[in-house]
Amino acid sequence: MRLLPLAARSLWNRRVAALLTVFTIAVSVTLLLGVQKLRTEARNSFASTISGTDLIVGARSGPVNLLLYSVFRVGDATANVSWQSYEMVARHPDVAWTIPISLGDSHRGFRVMGTSSAYFEHYRYGARRSLGFSAGGPFAELHDAVIGAEVARALGYRLDDRITIAHGLGEVSFVEHDDHPFRIVGILERTGTPVDRTVHVSLEAITAIHEDWQGVGPTPAIGARPGEAAAPNLTPASITAFMVGLQSRAAVFQMQRALNDYRGEPLLAIMPGVALQQLWQLVGLADTALLLVAACVVLAGLLGMVTALLTSLNERRREMAILRAVGARPLHVFLLLEFESALLAAAGVLTGFALTWTTLALAGPLLERQFGLFMEVGAPTGYDLAIAAAVVAAGVLAGLLPAWRAYRNSLADGLSIRL
Repeated sequence: MRLLPLAARSLWNRRVAALLTVFTIAVSVTLLLGVQKLRTEARNSFASTISGTDLIVGARSGPVNLLLYSVFRVGDATANVSWQSYEMVARHPDVAWTIPISLGDSHRGFRVMGTSSAYFEHYRYGARRSLGFSAGGPFAELHDAVIGAEVARALGYRLDDRITIAHGLGEVSFVEHDDHPFRIVGILERTGTPVDRTVHVSLEAITAIHEDWQGVGPTPAIGARPGEAAAPNLTPASITAFMVGLQSRAAVFQMQRALNDYRGEPLLAIMPGVALQQLWQLVGLADTALLLVAACVVLAGLLGMVTALLTSLNERRREMAILRAVGARPLHVFLLLEFESALLAAAGVLTGFALTWTTLALAGPLLERQFGLFMEVGAPTGYDLAIAAAVVAAGVLAGLLPAWRAYRNSLADGLSIRL
């Protein structure tokens, strides 16, 4: 007796209930696959926020706190680093480059970061990808600003637009530096990192607006040579933190230890990769909880399948009796219900895969634009196939109960069922 075609025809005869069961399993599988892909992409995006930087140096606090405010623009530094200490590190023979960072201001809810031209030259993200410009270029004048892709999108800014920055980090501020308007000269390409949500200006500009310097005549160029334009000394007294790239990675631990033991002022030097792992351990708990919730939804879908099969058994006792009359054994009845469970689970998984890929294709641009998550629609991965196999296997196991009930009913009824 060919049970698999018979199971398919039996499900087709009850196609409304079967389709609802398949749809329930498909939605749960879609949720599970979607959550897993979001977890994977979020972790990849998280880990690729910064790359190619050997050390991040700031005031002594904690590694996670230093990483949060220097890379993710979250929170504030407990103290600043003196410019003398920064120059001491920048002049060290083992140091290839440094990127100074000055934080504390904002523009309409977006963080403002003071830095130098080295930021656009040496900052890397992802697989050591450098920053690119979708329009314009780096700042060259004192009141030039370079904005991230998300800032430009959210606020509708274009090149040559004028903006003012405010003291503090709120979306609404009562301390606007409106006497120092900035001109947008560059818009960075989207990176999927906090760079997209940052307004970049020069360190000299940060010093000028906080010292309330009123320039006379044309705005002096940054780093202008004597005679080009008169300008006061705009070297900052301190900065929030700075990034360090070394000549050789073999010197990382030695340099880190030397900076952490520096007696001139309390400094903390961290390796970004190590700090990222520590931070992910903190946020990974919610990530794992989300996956467990998705797995519970799949379990609920399979329980719905079991319920549907169990409730239909009494209605199908006549069908089972006819099968017994034409030669089917109780074992055949058991296997018939198991094949039906397997078919429902497999159809739900296939439909779930189709829903997942369709959703990713439609929602991918929105996720990229809103959250910087690049969801690729490609062939199923080994993990995806493992999830599919696990769901089908769970469906077969879940079908044991209705199959056993059908087996017992078949043994008890035999041919005594009234037709």
